[in-house]
Amino acid sequence: MEKLDVCLVNDSFPPVIDGVSNAVFNYASVIQRDLGNVIVATPEMPGAEDNYDFKVLRYPSIDTTKAVGYRTGIPFNASYLSQFNDHHIDIIHSHCPITSTFLARIIREQCHKPIVLTYHTKFDIDISKAIESKLLQQMAINALVSNIQPVDEVWAVSRGAGENLRSLGYKGDYIVMHNGVDFTRGAAGSEKVAAFRARYGLNDGKPVYLFVGRLMWYKGIRIIVDALKEVRRQGIDFHMLFVGDGLDRKEIVAYIEQSGLTDSCIFTGSISDRDELKTAFSASDLFLFPSTFDTNGIVVREAAAAALGSVLIRNSCAAEDTVDGVNTIQIEENAESLARVLIQAGDNTDYFHRIGKNAQEQLYISWSEAVEKAYERYKIVIEKYQYKPRNPLDISDSFFGMWSDISQALSKSRRNRQEFVQKLKDTAEEIRQASTMISYRRTEIQEYFDDFMDRYL
Repeated sequence: MEKLDVCLVNDSFPPVIDGVSNAVFNYASVIQRDLGNVIVATPEMPGAEDNYDFKVLRYPSIDTTKAVGYRTGIPFNASYLSQFNDHHIDIIHSHCPITSTFLARIIREQCHKPIVLTYHTKFDIDISKAIESKLLQQMAINALVSNIQPVDEVWAVSRGAGENLRSLGYKGDYIVMHNGVDFTRGAAGSEKVAAFRARYGLNDGKPVYLFVGRLMWYKGIRIIVDALKEVRRQGIDFHMLFVGDGLDRKEIVAYIEQSGLTDSCIFTGSISDRDELKTAFSASDLFLFPSTFDTNGIVVREAAAAALGSVLIRNSCAAEDTVDGVNTIQIEENAESLARVLIQAGDNTDYFHRIGKNAQEQLYISWSEAVEKAYERYKIVIEKYQYKPRNPLDISDSFFGMWSDISQALSKSRRNRQEFVQKLKDTAEEIRQASTMISYRRTEIQEYFDDFMDRYL
């Protein structure tokens, strides 16, 4: 097999833990181990130790965790960009459509190689969560789409993800390229399962329901809690295990207390150890994932690896290519529908276990299989690619032009902020002019960003 030099670009990477970070890490690991060579380009992260078999190049960043949950990179530093001239690159693969794709476009101008973008997330939902103003939301979406249009090929992790991108205004084509799972097929060992159940008090014969993911309302968690209220009202006992953390955790805990379910719900926090997480799946009877936000639902296939069946929303992205009553249980997007499933089964979990066994046989896909398929597609993209010169400065202009557009919107809607808007515009212009030496301005940029967030968002 021909070996390719692949540059993977994303806004998050370990030690940051999220679905896309996990995807990039596994792309890098499989390619470096079995197929070719990898460089990962990602923002710097305090405390990061990049002891991998592949190269990780981190670029300057500012702290935007309060707004979006992770740091935002500033990919215009000349000394950083010059490092890519020391590495041969055959293809650039971006996993984020904003900052990372700006960087990918600049790297393309240096190495004259194609860009593939994987669209993982429904960004309009993330944007609406971070920005209250409808006008600013639309401007951010327009900036996102205009940044995606110039890439050479777009991949979506599901048909639903691709159609979401189309709904935002994207006019190009896309192909579906599924993510994989880093769990091996098969449940965790019985001793590990027994120890896990003992630790959380799950050895009393009651059904164990599981949720894994960010603790955000838009993950369908209210549906879970409201359904469990009805299950409890019917006199059926259970354990509900929440694995993960998120900005809505306090509200979710308070709602569970208000619902009288505290004694049945367990919050483990995030589990970063992959063996421990697989044990959580293996120790449960049914995975509850009533989310219409997720575009792929890797956790559904992680559950399948451990022979754990999933309850999904009918016609959601997570339910794509699954069969109701065979390898998943599909419900309407409401608590009543979920409650009916749980009440009908009661304490008899044999039905759930049959669904889980079928899921393991029919839905499981390893990262090796997924990345090998993507790797073959890389070759087609490379073969079709024809370089079209672009001005790298125009790319940085568009990045800071987005902030200028936002500033203009604020100045129109809020008269008393004209002075700050002009200051923000002036700063963007200064950065544009100094785009080849940006790292020394990070402190000032951070101050302006923090001020902007405090005042307006």
